[in-house]
Parts: sequence; structure tokens; C-alpha cells
Amino acid sequence: MTLPAISVVMPVYNVERYVEAAVKSVLDQTFANFELLVIDDGGTDRSIALCRAFADPRIRIISQENRGLAGARNTGIRYAQADIIAFLDSDDLWHREKLARHMSHLRQRPEVGVSYSGARLIDDEGRDIGLEQTPKLTGITSKDVYLRNPVSNGSTPVIRRGALDDIARPSPAHPGEHVWFDEDLRQSEDIDCWMRIALLTGWKFEGIPGALTAYRINAGGLSANVTLQFDSWLYVRNKVRTLAPAFAKRWEASAEAFQLRYLARRAIRMRDRGLALKLALQSVLKAPIAVLREPVKTTTTVGAAAVLRLAPERVYERLEALALPSAQTS
Repeated sequence: MTLPAISVVMPVYNVERYVEAAVKSVLDQTFANFELLVIDDGGTDRSIALCRAFADPRIRIISQENRGLAGARNTGIRYAQADIIAFLDSDDLWHREKLARHMSHLRQRPEVGVSYSGARLIDDEGRDIGLEQTPKLTGITSKDVYLRNPVSNGSTPVIRRGALDDIARPSPAHPGEHVWFDEDLRQSEDIDCWMRIALLTGWKFEGIPGALTAYRINAGGLSANVTLQFDSWLYVRNKVRTLAPAFAKRWEASAEAFQLRYLARRAIRMRDRGLALKLALQSVLKAPIAVLREPVKTTTTVGAAAVLRLAPERVYERLEALALPSAQTS
């Protein structure tokens, strides 16, 4: 039996509204030598029934009790047959050339362990909202990963198994299994994984041009999610302190400032007046030199948060298009 060149890992949990489009975006890839591992993470809706309706032998459905996104990704890695592993969250989409371009990149650059791309942002209905994540692509260091996370989101990376296996560890909760993503995290599991690859291995991170992922923004998110995301990020920060104390001491204030600014922009989009301004100001106070090196983005964030907090709603809405040119980047 010929093994696939790429294993695509797609965790699925109660996403019946989006999952068919996500699966189709994989099956429509111009690079066809892949397997799609649909990880049924114990959901209760029709998501898996919709996946089973696709009559494509490249799809494998693996069911488990709910273990969260990190646990579902770990299961996918465990079952993956290929030496290249790509991740797609089941509410996001891929450009049809994505796998072909990443495969070409990894073939040409054997030292690269994590290949990634930019992303365009879409709303709940799949409509382009006119914003893009445009990360730094080359010359990536551990500092870049910590401060700015160029990988951006969990649906952009295509990773060599060797890079993942270099950070594998025995599962503390499931004897006999290894894990790659930290299952204690329900948010920020991505940056935790990328930081361990960056700090503990010799593999390089490198991006390719283009917005090859459509990353869905849930406009109905609650402010509590922003707070939980920051708590998760602080958990990762503490792990970095243990992994690389000198590195953490030098860079963690700047990394925290950028994270606070990113979360402030999320709070702005959710119209949380108090939280947005609080986070924006905390970002500047935490590491003013770091965030003020990007004066446009920083002043735009603080200004938008202040207008949201102080101005009538109709005034803010008129200014929003100008004030938030890239609201979902850090």
C-alpha cells in the first residue's frame, strides 16, 4: 500500500454549520496525495454524519471521547501515516493550492520544520471581511515566535513529523500514549507547541507568500473568552520560563505587551468598551518600547478602544473601517 505524502488532521466537535465546507476545501486540493483524518471529538450534533456522507477513500474518521482541540490533534498525529502533517480546524477553509505550495516549499527547504502562510479573515457566513493576517515569512527566530507568532492560527501550519516528534512526551493522562499539544490547554495550545519546537529543536520556521487559509472569526464571542485566552497565554509564559529562563527574562514583557494588544483588538471587535481600553492601555504600560516600535498599529488600537469607550455607538461605527485596518493581528 502506498502511503500518503501528507496527513491532514481535522478535529471535529459540534461544527455542523461549517464542517462540510472545510472537508470540501481539503478534497478540492490540487495536491491529491493526502489522507484526511477527521477526529470525532465526542460531539453531539450532525457533524460526523455530514463527514461520512463524503464518498472519498482518503477520509478516515476516528472517534474518541471529548479531549478538546489539543487532544484531538494529538490523536490525529498518532494515527497519521505521512511524514508531513497539516492541520485544519473544522470551521476554517483552505485555498485549493495550499497543500501543493507547502509540499513544494518543504521539498526545497529540508531544514524547515514548520511551513506556514498568511490567512484572510471570514465571518460566520464565510464572507471575506477584508482583513488579512500577513506574518513575517523568513528569518524567523524563537523571539519572533514568542512575540508575534508568525504561524498566526492553527489552520495555517504544515509540519514535518520529525519536528513534532522532537517535542513528543509521554501523556500524563493516557498511559502508553505520547502527546505533542498540551491537553491541559483549551486555548493557546498552538503557541505552546510552536514555542517548544522553536526552543527545543533545530528546525526552522518559514512562511510562504499568500493568504492560503480562510480563518473564521466568530463575531458573537464573549468577553470571557478573551480573559480565558490571556490566562492560557500566561500558562504558556510560565512554561517558557522553565524551558529557557534567560530567553524568558529578556523577552516575556514584550511578548505579553503584544498579546495584550492583540486581545484588545479582539475586544474592540466584540464591542466590549471597558475591556478593550483596559487591555490596550495595559499593553502600552507593559512594554512601551516594544509596542511603540509599531506606532500606527499601537496608536490605532488605543485610539479605537478610547473611541469605543467614550463615543456614542453610531460615531464609533462610522469610524470603524478607518480605525481597524487589521483588527485580528497582534
